[in-house]
Amino acid sequence: MSGGSFQHPSQLAAALERGGKAAVAAAETAMRHGAKALVVQVQRNASGRPGPRVITGRYRASWESDVRRAGPMIVAEVGTNAPQGRRLEFGFVGVDSLGRHFAQRPFPHLGPAVAAFGPLLVRELGRAVSEEL
Repeated sequence: MSGGSFQHPSQLAAALERGGKAAVAAAETAMRHGAKALVVQVQRNASGRPGPRVITGRYRASWESDVRRAGPMIVAEVGTNAPQGRRLEFGFVGVDSLGRHFAQRPFPHLGPAVAAFGPLLVRELGRAVSEEL
């Protein structure tokens, strides 16, 4: 959107509306790319030490992303529905529901990926929006 000159406030409002819609669309695209890149990094981190070892590959393949938009709000969720996810990320010390005793150390793979990708995603979102405004 260029600065331009406007003869009437409604012209300015229309230009801001167009730029706002384009900025939200650009942010959604950046969020989708960022969420997919985060999934790829989590999967890499879950491919052996210091993360969890790969046994069958099903756990690693269970990671996915979902991006939803409601008006100007964009939400990305990255996660797994695998039951061992929390235990692998954070470890587990105690007795499980079957009465088995565990002292399992954590194998962080999501946390390090978020720490690496968070600042990159913020920068990419800012760039995408600023290009449209």
